[in-house]
Amino acid sequence: MILIGQYDSPFVRRVGIALTLYELSFEHRPWSVFGDGDRIAPLNPLVRVPTLELDDGLVLVESHAMLDHLDGLVPPESALFPREEPARHRALRVAALAMGLAEKAVSLFYELRLHDRISETWAGRCRGQIAGVLTALERERAERPGDWWFGDRIGHADIALACALRFAGEAHPNLVTLGDYPALLAHSARCEGLDVFRAISQPFIPPA
Repeated sequence: MILIGQYDSPFVRRVGIALTLYELSFEHRPWSVFGDGDRIAPLNPLVRVPTLELDDGLVLVESHAMLDHLDGLVPPESALFPREEPARHRALRVAALAMGLAEKAVSLFYELRLHDRISETWAGRCRGQIAGVLTALERERAERPGDWWFGDRIGHADIALACALRFAGEAHPNLVTLGDYPALLAHSARCEGLDVFRAISQPFIPPA
């Protein structure tokens, strides 16, 4: 498999971490949609990352679809999303909130960095959505004192949250201060302290 995209993207990073935890062989091509769009386009007409080319040549273009595929390559008991309900939809919900947080952080960054005229209405909406998700996740994480959100081992929801928090904090250091969210801060520190998070990591590089 070939994973395309830089690890400062929380969407690329979550897939790279899952591949590594699953011990699935893959090649990483750290292409940027800004600098390498002409190389990504033939594989992914959306020209975005992550892009994952499978061994049979099929290309997946969305991180959740990639994780769903990877979960099917490992024994059921090893999958990082629960297979049974209600645990499955609960974990999916947390991962979706985390990735929604990341999406809003990306949208806000582009609004502030790439537009000559900033829409304060849109920027304010993004800030409010980011704050709302952080507050909700802080409350829910504080109610779960274990090392991991669901059960006794790390899962996709834990990974998604940590990747989103790292990106949001680096992209918006004056907006996202994890010290204001102690449960999320502890969760982030626990994940970032793992070898796999250190290996699949890249400081945020703003697009030129």
